[in-house]
Amino acid sequence: MAGRKATFFHLSERGGLIMQTLHDNPTIITYGTFDLFHVGHIRLLRRLSALGKRLIVGCSTDEFNEGKGKRTAIPYHHRVEILQSCRYVSKVIPENSWDQKRRDIVKYKVGLFAMGSDWAGKFDELNDLCDVIYLPRTQDVSTTELKELIQRMRVDKVA
Repeated sequence: MAGRKATFFHLSERGGLIMQTLHDNPTIITYGTFDLFHVGHIRLLRRLSALGKRLIVGCSTDEFNEGKGKRTAIPYHHRVEILQSCRYVSKVIPENSWDQKRRDIVKYKVGLFAMGSDWAGKFDELNDLCDVIYLPRTQDVSTTELKELIQRMRVDKVA
């Protein structure tokens, strides 16, 4: 269900030329845990917000994360508050299950579903409802790496 798009070019943060497409359906949706909010999250949200007029972020609840075997450092309600304070985000919704994405796309009349490239191919089945893209991750920063660094720092401090 591809929509019409307008293509434009801009310079990346490192000076490279980037082709970007503004979707004709201005509502974009993405999902994530957004634990230990960092510059990679900001850059993703900024890139996504540039693709439309409204960015909806599904923030994984603590219960959903537990079901995935993930443990967060920051509680859900704090992560939501952080996301709501970000100027690139129009609306934050809870992500409670894997299968809610189809319902959310229909409910919010989404034109573009976007995730980080670490999820490439995992949500292609949503193409019947909207366009699906996977954006490159920010190099040298991830929540997992931050958690590992903090753990090493704690061990070094105790030793």
